[in-house]
Amino acid sequence: MKKILVANRGEIALRIMKTARKMGLQTVAVFSPIDRYAPHVKFADEAVALGENSSNQSYLLGDKIIDIAKTIGADAIHPGYGFLSENATFAKSVTSNGLTFIGPSPKAIEIMGSKLAAKEAVSKFDIPMVPGIDHAIADVNRALEIANTIGYPILIKASAGGGGKGMRVVDKQKDLPSQMERAISEATSAFGDGSVFIEKFVTSPRHIEIQILADKHGNIVHLFERECSIQRRHQKVIEEAPSSVLSEELRRKMGEAAIKVARSCDYVGAGTVEFLLDDEMNFYFLEMNTRLQVEHPVTEFVTGLDLVEQQIKVAQGHTLEFQQDQLQIQGHAIELRVYAEDPMQNFLPNIGKLEVYQAPENEGVRVDDGYEEGMDIPIYYDPMISKLITYGNNRTEAIQKMLWAIDHYKVEGVKTTLSFGKFVCLHEAFISGCFDTNFVKKYYQPEALEELINEEAEIAGLLALKIYLQEQKQLRVPKQ
Repeated sequence: MKKILVANRGEIALRIMKTARKMGLQTVAVFSPIDRYAPHVKFADEAVALGENSSNQSYLLGDKIIDIAKTIGADAIHPGYGFLSENATFAKSVTSNGLTFIGPSPKAIEIMGSKLAAKEAVSKFDIPMVPGIDHAIADVNRALEIANTIGYPILIKASAGGGGKGMRVVDKQKDLPSQMERAISEATSAFGDGSVFIEKFVTSPRHIEIQILADKHGNIVHLFERECSIQRRHQKVIEEAPSSVLSEELRRKMGEAAIKVARSCDYVGAGTVEFLLDDEMNFYFLEMNTRLQVEHPVTEFVTGLDLVEQQIKVAQGHTLEFQQDQLQIQGHAIELRVYAEDPMQNFLPNIGKLEVYQAPENEGVRVDDGYEEGMDIPIYYDPMISKLITYGNNRTEAIQKMLWAIDHYKVEGVKTTLSFGKFVCLHEAFISGCFDTNFVKKYYQPEALEELINEEAEIAGLLALKIYLQEQKQLRVPKQ
């Protein structure tokens, strides 16, 4: 392997290329017109234009990307996350064209890409699962029977879904028909597949995921957990490693379960097994993400491993260089996804020009971004600007570094989730570790954030006044 085409954009494309260059590999960027001068394009050894700005005319053009890879002599394609990263057809096409797909097999992607197929595969390995059904339904009467059996509240989920699409919580029987119709409609629109299934809704869960790594020689290890419970609209905003609530015994059990999930689909590469953890510390298999995760940097901090490097080595056929008993958690890491969203307006996208953009720099602070000052945040893609990650010897230190980093992250021209990140890091529920996926619903109100911002402005004003008065005092000339 000498040359890798990165079939993605923004911060993840740049992050992959940096590791590839460190390994002595050449990199190829592909780009839509609006990304022509993006950092990942400028960083790559070669760059090739793709179609139009919209993703379905650029970054989702699998066949065109493969043709480009073959034309410029690339040996492998790294899909990053999003776009084509979990597309089994694309992965199969990459390999059938004589290229290396830096990721799992098409079979594993296909199995874990369907929540129903995943449940079927995992059920053979004695892994705890949320009570519910293991087949798709569309009949409301059948849904009512199932809901009455497992009890309300229930969760309707799209089989092919993700990111909260095609998902509905139903608390009462009378609401089930309408919510089922909406879930099927949304799933059909988003995924082209209206299959839904029903399971018991765990009311106050924590979202815990286990990072796994598997080579082509049957070796699988887990790289411990990430806590991903701070979410808005079923999408993660803040992640950390390790979780503040897992005992060593529970960590071991969840890690072993994750390895079993990987074995259930003959997994190869880096992947993540997601679990729900209830208030009695019972865990249930949720799904498997067959790709690198947005939040992978927190795992890199606490393990000292470069996950992209590990992905590439596995794709090259290398055996894992470590065993489970050689891995350990060191310190604590927290990640905030910095989105171009307005927390005061229900996190609505707030695209525009980055008139000021200055990322913080300090020991234990990492910023993975794909933008520079003066660039526009386009409407065509996910509005994530960057990932802000901090590392400390313990959780308290990591939180304090995050607060420092947020204060020293200068962004003007668009609204961002930086202020929301500060709200979370200052909240007693987060500091104490006593929170779940309902954190935003329970504690967050725009008014509370506005109060925090006003308090900071008042303190800043008083500080400026104090400095001004001190300077005036120093400048006074004593009378003769």
